[in-house]
Parts: sequence; structure tokens; C-alpha cells
Amino acid sequence: MSETAAFGVARSFSGRRWLLKAVDQDIERELLREISPVLSRLLALRGVTAPEAADYLTPKLKNLLPDPNILKDMDKAVARVAAALESGEAIAVFGDYDVDGSTSAALMSDFLTALGAAPRIYIPDRMTEGYGPSPAAMQVLAAEGARVVITVDCGAAAIAALEEAGKLGMDVVVLDHHRVEAAPPVLAHVNPNQPDDTSKLGHLCAAGVCFLFLVALNRHLRDQKFYEERGVAEPDLRLFLDLVGLATICDVVPLKDVNRAFVRFGLGQISTLSRPGLAALAGIAGAKGPFTPYHLGFVFGPRINAGGRVGRSSLGVDLLTSREPEKAAELAAQMDLHNKERQAIEKIILEEAIAQGMTQANAPFVLVSGDGWHPGVVGIVAGRLKERFGKPAFVAGFEGGMGRGSARSIPGIDLGGIIRAAAEAKVIEYGGGHAMAAGFSLMAGQIEGFRKFVEEHFSGTGPALSAANDLYLDAVSSPAGANIALVQEIAGAGPFGAGNPEPLLVLPDVRVAFADIVGKAHVKLRLGGGDGTMLDAIAFRAVGTPLGDGLLAARGGRVHVAGRLRQDDWNGRIRVQLEIEDASAATA
Repeated sequence: MSETAAFGVARSFSGRRWLLKAVDQDIERELLREISPVLSRLLALRGVTAPEAADYLTPKLKNLLPDPNILKDMDKAVARVAAALESGEAIAVFGDYDVDGSTSAALMSDFLTALGAAPRIYIPDRMTEGYGPSPAAMQVLAAEGARVVITVDCGAAAIAALEEAGKLGMDVVVLDHHRVEAAPPVLAHVNPNQPDDTSKLGHLCAAGVCFLFLVALNRHLRDQKFYEERGVAEPDLRLFLDLVGLATICDVVPLKDVNRAFVRFGLGQISTLSRPGLAALAGIAGAKGPFTPYHLGFVFGPRINAGGRVGRSSLGVDLLTSREPEKAAELAAQMDLHNKERQAIEKIILEEAIAQGMTQANAPFVLVSGDGWHPGVVGIVAGRLKERFGKPAFVAGFEGGMGRGSARSIPGIDLGGIIRAAAEAKVIEYGGGHAMAAGFSLMAGQIEGFRKFVEEHFSGTGPALSAANDLYLDAVSSPAGANIALVQEIAGAGPFGAGNPEPLLVLPDVRVAFADIVGKAHVKLRLGGGDGTMLDAIAFRAVGTPLGDGLLAARGGRVHVAGRLRQDDWNGRIRVQLEIEDASAATA
């Protein structure tokens, strides 16, 4: 990356330095022979060469899907579940209440139910049972007659529960993706982030791991003539990709390799609205296809998560496995109501958290806590604080002296590793998660010790913190060039999300022909190019911020703007609008 401020913007309205991403010009020149300049630059920035471009722009699942058996213990997991299906043993699926956990459990349920072996689905209550399997839950499943327990999106670190399952005579298959340092005491542990796994598939979400398991199980059953001998139709796994794509976006895993195909084909499947639960959610949210990653992350995902955050933990999997439109509509209405409750709770807690965070301006991270803060929203609040302060955030809510927390990070700082280390050092009660998102629990008396522990582990993170305040630009455009064709070209480099961020365009030296407040918090603009072409633009939630103030003060003046292009169909007229990320005065 070049360290020279792009267009001389060393400090924008938002106080950020702009940098234009450096590109391999040899790759870019080769691509230019086949595709447009902007798309060539975007692919070159992603390291996609000319011979790879066609496959990248039109990813095919059959080309990108890895062999499931490269995952450690996959053969053991498949053999045990196949044996249970052969002998008619009762199977239980233990899941989690978030989108990844709900979709993973739904995948298992859909597949096994299609084979006439509908599993018992167990989703722990967030408030009374916490996260993951517990010895008590295993006792319940054993008493109900379960012989095989498949844990999805959880279980890898639940040693006490897994030991209890073994004592009760149950075989456990763990399908997880959370990083662990030791092998759990189970029959099979399929997890690309476990020791000794050489699959290089650590970027998969849990639903991705579960899908690969079903691919392997389906292949095994076909080879063993399971379907043929029983007269059972083989499930069409392509119809399951809506769940995998949804989880891949909502769990914020990198959109690379097979994950891109999961999302691309998942979006296509979701757009058919053939799954009653997703059709009901789309209806109650007023969302219409064709759907994009935005719909998955900000329309479907929050409503599914709300069930586990402030409602009944099993709402998500109940909705996703529902086959009756009327029942699905009822569940979707409950989720929408819970989402509104979650938003109200979040607003109150966020205001308190921001006030605390303002007192930590000189710290390299934000750590805030409060009595009565709902554990279902601390993760969302942590994400909001990270965005507002531009640094990692830890948020904990306490009830009766016990706190449950979530943390969100910035690139270059592994919060999951820090939190796991704190748990191993007994600084907190529990901790786990990924580099960018993690969870923890602690007692009220441990909060200051935890703060000091984190401070010690933040030494040497200065470069990452400084880089978090830099804005990296992908390509240059103009109001005249920001048209429908460009929007469609950019979409070719998608789907966009974690690990493949949506391109940020810079439009230098444009005239602010119009700027005013719309709604309660947005700034609407009309930007003019040198040839007189006008482009609509909007800065969401900018009123009262340095960005909003700068844009409103620039009426009639000239600015550099950075943002993302959106295609909008308003009253049947297709238009392009720039969603502004940042801006700066254009100096001569």
C-alpha cells in the first residue's frame, strides 16, 4: 500500500488519511486485454490473474468445492452417523441460537428428515443455559433415548458436557469451526480450526463445515446403496445452499474460495423464496429480490438472531425448518417483534456504552460494562463501539455479579486469542471465538484484572490501530462514469463481505450542487462533475458528525468524496446513488 495521502487528503472531514491501494500493474495490464479498466483494477487488487478471471467472475461450486474428506475425522463422523441411519438409532442435533448455529441445525434436520430420521433438535436457552452443551443437557438427551449427538457450531470446547455424554453411553460427533487448542473427548471432531487439521479450510463457517459433512455422508450413503435399497429419494443438496450462503455472510467469515460460491449460489436459491421461513421473513421485512449480501446481513440475519438474543432460542431453527407457510409467517412475526425489542434495548445500552467509551479516548481499546445490560445485545453494541471509536471494543453485561460479554476487533488484532489466553490464565471464567469476534464471561470482581490483562497484550498493536484510521481506496471514478454499467461491473467482483470488501470509489474534485438533511440523521447531496453530469449521493447517519457538518458546510464548494455505488429502482426508474463513506475539502 502506498503511504502517500491520496489526493492530498491527510485528514478528511472524519479525521482520516486516504490511501490509494497499490496494484500489481503487470496483472492489471493483462486483465485490461479482456475486461474493463475498473474491473481489471478490482481483480488485480484481489490477486486474480487473467487466466483466473473467468472462474472468479463466474464461480462454479463443482470447481471450488473441496473434498470433504480432507477434514480431520470426517470419515469417522460419516461412518458413525451412517451406522445410526442404518440401524435406526435416535440422533440428536445440538446447536446454537445465532444464524450460523440455527442454519447448521436446520441443515442437519432437513437432510436427516428427508431420510425418515428426523433428529431431536436441542438449542440451549441463552439466559438459563448459556452457550454450548452442558452436562445437564446431555443428561436430558440420554434420557430421551439419543444414541448419537451431533453438535453444530459449538461443542469443541465443552469438555465437561462431552465427558458426561460418554459416561451416558452416547457417541458425539462435533461439527464446529471455533479454534481450540486441544482435542475434545468425542468419537469424531470435524473442525478446520483444530490442531492437526491440514485441510486449510479455516475460513469456513459452521454451516459450511456441516454442508461438507452432508456432501460426504450423502456420497457414502449412495455408495452403500442406502437410497436404492430403501426406495428413498436422494436429497438435492443444492437446495440447502440458501442456508449455507446466509450463514457465510452473517458469521462474517472471509468470502474467498468456496465461500464465494456458497454465497453466490445461496443468493440464487434464496431469491426463489422456496423456503417458507425465508419467504415469511422477506414478506414481513418488505424485502424483494433479487437478494444481495446486504439482505442476508441486515434483513434476514438480525431477525433470526433476535430470536436467540431476546426471545426463544429455538425460534431460528424452527423458522428455517418450517414447511407450513402459515406457521412460518407466525414465527417470522415473532422474530420481527423480538428484533424491534432488541433495537430498543440496544439503543439504551449503546448510549450508556458510548458515554463510558468517551472516557477511554487514550486507551488502545474500549472496555465498558453495566449492570442489567442484556447479554443478547452486547455483541451488537461492541460492533457499534468499534465503528465509532475505530478500535477494538469489549462490552459486558452483568446480572447478579456474573457478566457475559462480547468483543469486536479490527484487522491485525486477534481478540479471540487474547480472550482465550485470559481464560487459560483464569483472569476470566470463560473465553473463546475468532480473531474479529469473540465472547467471554467473568465475575464483577474480575473486570479490572481483565482490563490490565488486555492492556498487557495490546503492546505492539500500534501499527494496526493506526491503520484502522486510514481509508483505503480501490479505484477512481467521476459522476459521469458512475453509471449503471459501472455498478454491474463492480458486482462481478462480488459477492462482497468479510475478506472481500465492497470496493470504495473516490470521486475527486466534485461540486456540491445541493446538500441538505433528510429524515432525522442523513445528509442528501447532488454532486456535479466537470462536464455538468450530476450524481445523487447520501451520507447515512451523518447529521451531527464531522462528516455531516463538513458536507453541509461545503454547499456550492468543491470536495473529494469516497463511497460505494448503489443501484436503486425508484418508481420504476433505475438510478445510481453514491453512499458516502468519507469526504474532504478539495484544495487547489
